[in-house]
Amino acid sequence: MGLFGLFTKEKKESLDQGLAKTKENVFSKLSRAIVGKSKVDDEVLDSLEEVLISSDVGVDTTIKIIQRIESRVARDKYLGTNELNSILKEEIAALLEENNSGSVEDFDVPSTGTPYVIMVVGVNGVGKTTTIGKLAYNFKNAGKKVVLGAADTFRAAAVNQLQIWADRVDVPIVKQGMGADPASVAFDTLASAKANNADIVIIDTAGRLHNKVNLMNELSKIRKVMQKVIPDAPHEVLLVLDGSTGQNAFEQAKQFTLATDVTALALTKLDGTAKGGVVIGISDQFKIPVKYIGIGEKMEDLQIFRKKEFVETLFS
Repeated sequence: MGLFGLFTKEKKESLDQGLAKTKENVFSKLSRAIVGKSKVDDEVLDSLEEVLISSDVGVDTTIKIIQRIESRVARDKYLGTNELNSILKEEIAALLEENNSGSVEDFDVPSTGTPYVIMVVGVNGVGKTTTIGKLAYNFKNAGKKVVLGAADTFRAAAVNQLQIWADRVDVPIVKQGMGADPASVAFDTLASAKANNADIVIIDTAGRLHNKVNLMNELSKIRKVMQKVIPDAPHEVLLVLDGSTGQNAFEQAKQFTLATDVTALALTKLDGTAKGGVVIGISDQFKIPVKYIGIGEKMEDLQIFRKKEFVETLFS
């Protein structure tokens, strides 16, 4: 594991601060649910179910968690409400480990013999461009040579924003004018990256979801054109979701996973919301690795999603 994969004290503090609103929301509701109760009974479990659903964990995942705790209650006969936190941590962490084994520990990528290509998808406003910039920063800090491709050519602002991030991080960017063919931009980006022996290419794509068929066709075209340069590109399709939108993030995940082969997820803006439980539900329901979480404005505030540390922070 490289230096940037270590879960340092600073990263722990940053995660704690980033999840502060969700923690406050969960604990205030949990405290009300168990007030005057000494053991975990049906009434407490009903209240816990409400707490988890209202924290945007999602109905299906909440039911799984409650069933696991019910099994613990049946097995151990008597569980005090003072043990509820530790039980929650254990069962949610176990659920995430069982359902989603594709976690990463570092800002690193598999060796492919060619530049590793990440195609980034997601609707406008979720923090897609910011996530690309922060990824570039972290990959560069990990010693990687990064190239950005501005293939969201339907909005001039998207190209400009990516240029600002490229300048800020000091990495090259390949772009064309507004209205240019996104696949052409992707082709040029991969050709440039390959010629310059880059390690990682990050391609931005248009954040439109008004028509699933059009989106599917566009992303398929970008894929096919990229494969003319690097046959197995893209190596990763990263879907960026805004964690602060709660259940809407679930819906976006459904739509994009139907439109293209999403292989990884990034959840952003968790620091500004009490809906951080959405990470648990999305991680469980879609069986696609949540690789990154955004917990603040600083470039260092895009963190690797470490399930155990996330759950430990949320319920401690």
